Amino acid sequence: MSARNPGTELDLGSISRVQVNQPAVIRHAEQIQSRRTVKKDWQAAWLLRAVTCIDLTTLSGDDTPSNIHRLCYKAKHPIREDLLRAMNMHDKGITTAAICVYPARVADAVKALKTAGCNIPVASVATGFPAAQTSLKTRLEEIRVAVEDGAKEIDIVINRTLVLTGQWEGLYEEIRQFRQACGDAHMKTILATGELGSLTNVYKASMVAMMAGSDFIKTSTGKEAVNATLPVGIVMVRAVRDFYWKTGNKVGFKPAGGIRTAKDALTWLILMKEELGDEWLKSDLFRLGASTLLSDIERQIYHHVTGRYAAYHDLPMA
Repeated sequence: MSARNPGTELDLGSISRVQVNQPAVIRHAEQIQSRRTVKKDWQAAWLLRAVTCIDLTTLSGDDTPSNIHRLCYKAKHPIREDLLRAMNMHDKGITTAAICVYPARVADAVKALKTAGCNIPVASVATGFPAAQTSLKTRLEEIRVAVEDGAKEIDIVINRTLVLTGQWEGLYEEIRQFRQACGDAHMKTILATGELGSLTNVYKASMVAMMAGSDFIKTSTGKEAVNATLPVGIVMVRAVRDFYWKTGNKVGFKPAGGIRTAKDALTWLILMKEELGDEWLKSDLFRLGASTLLSDIERQIYHHVTGRYAAYHDLPMA
């Protein structure tokens, strides 16, 4: 990942003055989605870039050591090697950016990746994921346990009550404590934007999270009724841009939840390029939180190479 974000003092004055023009944001999102996307070789290249930005995720109640091992293998070999050879990309070290699991599965993921001789980092959700409705003491301890078990990245989730009631100082202090508990592990802050009530709250929560020292801001847990939407993404990446202009600190962005198709991935990459530039097209500053996205990308790569779509048995690890 990129250099850590040290954070800043809480600037309540600038937070209080924020108003987001929702109709303008929605119009801009519609314009992005209506444009023709990249095709052929360019599309394949962009899709491979998307693969390298995926946090390959499993957050299911029936996760076991065996499916964590399978997930880690897929993270190391995200695209079939013969397809990469056909594109002369087999020696480029293409893997996913990270594995993302529950805290109880961190040790399993670390062990599986070590056995595979792979240095892909393990990310863990924490702080009472997905609802954050546990005590602060419990949420802090959950971070510490995940880090002790080998997690290099922590995806914390905020208490939405603090946003909905305008308790910005309380939100700032909680995130600062989470940041301290993470130690050397990078911290991604999940805003659960589908439950924040307005785009203005999304912008304010994004800024407070970055002021508190978040290394990434993330849209959703994937468990809300509404997850990563393009209007929310526009507001959050513009907050990232504003924070960078004000402080010189680069903060990453991670949309998550509902990103299932290769076309979805391309749309998010286009947004990052247009709003933040090429530097935010790398896994240091951009991640895609997804569990099924990789399957569709591999199918599109298969079609690009062979000219036909894959049958189920052609991509057995997808």
